[in-house]
Amino acid sequence: MLKVVLFLLISAPAALACDLCAVYSASSTRGESSSGFLFTISEQFIPFRTVQLDGDEVHPANPDKLDSAITHLVPTYNFSKRFGVSLNIPLVHRSFRRTDLIYSTGGPPTVQTETGRESGLGDISVIARWTAWEKREMDYDIVLTLLGGAKLPTGNTARLRAEFEQTRIYESLLPPNTPHDPLGHSIASVHQHQLSAGSGSYDGIAGLTLNTRWQRWFFNSQFQYYARTKGDYEFRFGDQLMISGGPGAYLLLQEKGTLNLQALAVYDTMARDEILGRKSNRTGMTAWYLGPQFSFTWGERFSGNAGVDIPLHIANNGYQNVPDYRIHGGVNWRF
Repeated sequence: MLKVVLFLLISAPAALACDLCAVYSASSTRGESSSGFLFTISEQFIPFRTVQLDGDEVHPANPDKLDSAITHLVPTYNFSKRFGVSLNIPLVHRSFRRTDLIYSTGGPPTVQTETGRESGLGDISVIARWTAWEKREMDYDIVLTLLGGAKLPTGNTARLRAEFEQTRIYESLLPPNTPHDPLGHSIASVHQHQLSAGSGSYDGIAGLTLNTRWQRWFFNSQFQYYARTKGDYEFRFGDQLMISGGPGAYLLLQEKGTLNLQALAVYDTMARDEILGRKSNRTGMTAWYLGPQFSFTWGERFSGNAGVDIPLHIANNGYQNVPDYRIHGGVNWRF
């Protein structure tokens, strides 16, 4: 029993602010030892309060702000020890303040400050997990897991429509054949598409995890890739690559429960977005994070994790709000 609990806990990576992380945490933390049903609730909170221009922090007089919280509801069914399928249902809540130019065809643009909230269902994902190779001994474990699936266009895209309409009006006011950024109409550091709960696109998701343990020490690593397609209103979010991993150790290791601590490093890069078939130089970024994560189990059915990612460096394109930090956590119950 102790050996099984040990393997299950080290197989769980950080619950980062992404769909695949929530799904993998759900399927691996407590569910790989047997077939059956598993349910996970996880939360990610990210305040976007720091404003940067091409990677350098700036301090505008009336800065935009965005606080993003996503609750992931993840039911999972494991058909066997090696294979399972998860459904990730994100509930999105964002509060914001943004000042931008509002264009109309009947006159010059006006400056408008908007404060509000956007809440609702995000894009649902379906993810399959397959344990491709594993080696388990009393003193060490090596586990390779493959994940893949698709994100479905279930979230509201009204904010993408607002972005699209402003872009079309802006372009109609320019002289013909004028080189420009398609999102050049905006002076805000929080963009309309950042507030959208959905993308309107069918996206591919692929992942790989390699987790190892030697006695009380372990090293977990994860690779994730999101392949985006064109969604509603001619908008296409940029592809995203995330690589995370780091060493850890068990602080508590008993029959009734375990507790471990991991130092987690994260590399996260997002390509530039496209609208009307052209890329925008005001989107996309590459970030490096480092932070602690705690994971625990209690009994045979309950487990969870919590952690924080502190940005070491964020290189962004154009004028954007970037994360101050990322807090994540979740609990799992195996039936």
